Amino acid sequence: MRRLTDRLWQNYGQKLFLTATLPFIAAAVVIAVFATLQSRHLADREIAALESQLIHAKREELKNYLAMARTSFINIYGRAAPDDEAAKLAVTQILSSMLYGQDGYFFVFDYDGNNLVAPRHTDLIGRNWSGLADPEGVPVTDELIRLAKQGSGYHSYEWVKPSTGKPAQIVTYVIGLQDWRWAVGTGVFIDDVLATVAAARADVEERVRRSFLFIGGFALVALLVVFTSGLFITIRERRLANAKLKRLTQRVFDAQEEERGRVARELHDGISQLLVGVRYALDMARRRLVAGDDRAADHLDKGITHLAGAIQEVRRISRDLRPGTLDDLGLGPALKALTEDFSKRSGITAEFATVVFRNRLDPEAKIALYRIAQEALTNIERHASASRVTIDLRGHRRGGTMRISDDGLGIEAARARTGLPPGLGLRNMQERIDQLDGTLRILSSSAGTVIEATVPLSHMLPPEDDSHETKVNA
Repeated sequence: MRRLTDRLWQNYGQKLFLTATLPFIAAAVVIAVFATLQSRHLADREIAALESQLIHAKREELKNYLAMARTSFINIYGRAAPDDEAAKLAVTQILSSMLYGQDGYFFVFDYDGNNLVAPRHTDLIGRNWSGLADPEGVPVTDELIRLAKQGSGYHSYEWVKPSTGKPAQIVTYVIGLQDWRWAVGTGVFIDDVLATVAAARADVEERVRRSFLFIGGFALVALLVVFTSGLFITIRERRLANAKLKRLTQRVFDAQEEERGRVARELHDGISQLLVGVRYALDMARRRLVAGDDRAADHLDKGITHLAGAIQEVRRISRDLRPGTLDDLGLGPALKALTEDFSKRSGITAEFATVVFRNRLDPEAKIALYRIAQEALTNIERHASASRVTIDLRGHRRGGTMRISDDGLGIEAARARTGLPPGLGLRNMQERIDQLDGTLRILSSSAGTVIEATVPLSHMLPPEDDSHETKVNA
C-alpha cells in the first residue's frame, strides 16, 4: 500500500495537477450550487412580480368593466325607489344583455342569496345560493354578498368557464347597490395568467437545470486543463449569467407592455363599441319619446351625455396604456399628443419641440422614453405646482436625448410640502433607462426641475432611404 502511494505522488506533475484541481473542483461545486440557488431565487422573485402585475391588470380591467356597466344603469337606479320593481327589471335586462368576449358577463345576487342575473349560467337564476362554495371549499355567494355590503371588493375562486364547461380560476369584482340590497359584479378567468406563469416557471427550471449540468460538465473538463483556463471560463460564464439575468428583467418589462397593449385593445374594441351601441339605442329612444314626454327626453339626453363621456374615458385609458401613435407614427407624434392631453387636462401650459431624426429609435427606446415622459408629467401635475412645462426631443452624435423641464417648486420642496416619502416614479425612470444602457440626469431647485434621459447609439436604427429621410420621425 505504501509503495502504491509513493508511486502516485512521485510525479511532480500529478502533485501539481491534484493540488490545482481539487480546490478548483470544490470551488466549482460550491459556485454551481450557489449560482443555481441564486438564479432560482431571483427567477422566483421575477415570476412572482410578473404574476402580481398580470393579476393587477386583470383587476383593473374588471373595475373598468363594472364602471362602464354602472354607467349604463345609474340613471334608472338613481331615480328609482327601493321597491320599484319596474326599475329593477329594467336594470336586470340591461345587465343580462351586456356580454363581452367568450366568457364575460355580469351577475346579480340580492343580499338574501337569490340570483337575479346570470346570462351565461341561466340555471342559477331565480334560485337561492346561500352557502355555495367552489370545489376547494371557498365560499362564493356569501363572500360576494359580504363584499357588496361593505361597498366593493375582489374575490377569487373556481367557477365553471362557459366556453369550456370546465372549472377554472376566476377573479371577480363586486359592488353593492345598497338601496336595492343587490350585489352586482363581473369576473374574468385567469387560467391564461396561470398558464403564462407556469410556462415561465418551467422555462426557468429548465434553464437552471441546464446551467447546473453545464457547470458540472465544465468541472469535469477542468480536470484536464490548467487552472488559468478554468479561471478564464469561469469569468466568461459569470458574464453570461449576468446577461441572462438582464434579459430576464427585460422580458418582465416586455410582458408589462404586452399586457397593457392587450388591455387597451380589449377596452377599445369591447367596452367602447358596446357603449356606442347603447348610446345609439338611447338616441333612437329619445327620438321616439320626444314627441310624447319632454321630461323623458331630457333624461335621455343626460344619459347620452354621460355615455359619451364614458366613451371618451375608455379611449383615454386606451391611449394611456398603449398609445397607437407610438407604433403607427413614432415617438415624436406620441409625445406631442401626450403633451396636448396633459395641457388640456391640467390647465398647465405645455410645449413640445423636436427635430427630424436621421436615425430612428428602436421600439425599446421609444417605449422607455414615452413612459418616462408619462411619469414625469404625472408627477408635475400632482406635486410640482408648475405653470409651464417643456419637452424637447432631439438626436445627436451620442444617440437621442429627451429633456423635460418645468418651473415648479422642485422635488425637495414638493416632498416637504406634501409630507410624502420618495415614490417609485424616479426609480422606475432610472430602471427603464438602465435597461437601455443610457443615462438619466435629474436637476431640481426652487426654480424648477429638469429631467434629461439619453439613449445610446446602440438603440438607434439605421437611417431609411435618403429619398424618404425628410419623412422619418422618431
